[in-house]
Amino acid sequence: MENLCYVNYPWWIVLLSNLVSLSIYIIGAYIFLNLGLIFTILYLLYCFILEIRLLKEGCVNCYYYGKVCGFGKGKLSALFFKRGDPSRFSQHEISWKDMIPDMMVFIFPIIGGTVLLIYDFSWITLFLMVVLVILSLAGNALVRGLLTCSRCKQRELGCPAEKLFQEK
Repeated sequence: MENLCYVNYPWWIVLLSNLVSLSIYIIGAYIFLNLGLIFTILYLLYCFILEIRLLKEGCVNCYYYGKVCGFGKGKLSALFFKRGDPSRFSQHEISWKDMIPDMMVFIFPIIGGTVLLIYDFSWITLFLMVVLVILSLAGNALVRGLLTCSRCKQRELGCPAEKLFQEK
């Protein structure tokens, strides 16, 4: 049986997928807040820069540019950036090294939380670190595996992330 692809994703999927991402950002920011406001600001700035980079370099070339993708970023990208070349999206190759900046979104707070636990142990910090790891790994895997990537038209046209994650 062939999966049906969405031309525009339902808004409930967009909300749920963004809820996972925003929860990761908020938990990370809260952990950093215990280290100082400057760390929180730098962390949120880092997250913001990654989001802008995605909109500017990825979304502009995606099938969902101007449409509602599983994360709503196709519509958002169209508000701020000109349409790119759709053929560039499927031709782009990424490696695990390219994923490091995205992985740092949860690794930075884990490092910061570990420092906090060493100097002043807190069950709340430990709990938030566990939730952060679960959301970052299992939460993202569920959102992408069940809700977004499995119904993505760009995946059918060619997706560098799918190629990376399908490597054996």
